[in-house]
Amino acid sequence: MIERLDTRKRPTLRDHVLDALRAAIISGELEPGELYSAPWLSERFGVSPTPVREAMLNLVKQGLVTSVPNKGFRVTETSDHDLDSIARIRMLLEPPSVRSIVGEIPDADIPGLRTQADKIVDAAKRGDLVEYVDADQRFHLMLLDYCHNPRLSQIVSDLRAQTRLFGLASLVERGELEKSAQEHHTIIDLIERKQGEDVELFLRRHIGHVRGIWASGNTVENRVESRRKSDRKD
Repeated sequence: MIERLDTRKRPTLRDHVLDALRAAIISGELEPGELYSAPWLSERFGVSPTPVREAMLNLVKQGLVTSVPNKGFRVTETSDHDLDSIARIRMLLEPPSVRSIVGEIPDADIPGLRTQADKIVDAAKRGDLVEYVDADQRFHLMLLDYCHNPRLSQIVSDLRAQTRLFGLASLVERGELEKSAQEHHTIIDLIERKQGEDVELFLRRHIGHVRGIWASGNTVENRVESRRKSDRKD
């Protein structure tokens, strides 16, 4: 269930709506292939239609949704081939980049990284998929920030946004999401011990593990069942 928005958390309502819609799409709360009207979304989120339309148009530019004239917005479907391609690109970019800056992360910054990892674990324990995706995204981008390469961070951010973690809900149901979340603390442990080669290898396994999560949630059976349970309106 998508929670109504607390608009006090963001500097502008449009930014807040954009973040919330993006998170809902990434986590799968707004389902691939489904059509959503701006009035329906505005009622569900408890805001007026205007910031919803503005936010969705931004998401069109990011490739997360497509505009359907006079009807609304359809969440973009991602094929298994697309997911494989994204995972391969992330493996080329993220593990070697993090390895390269392991020795440059100050010891004083480790507690802040652990705090962010704790947020991922806490969200997993609560089964809060939107917060989980947001905290996970922030953690990985915090690491890449040490590369001082905004283009790299933006590319990875866009790639992650396009994947949508389809299998998270099934992990919550099986009680396995917390175990997956704990992997972020292992990453920090390796960084703290200055084990660059090991953190690169672990990140490759971590990304591969996440690709497995996508696969578990991207089956036809799972998506059909999800739609059967949905009473969404266009």
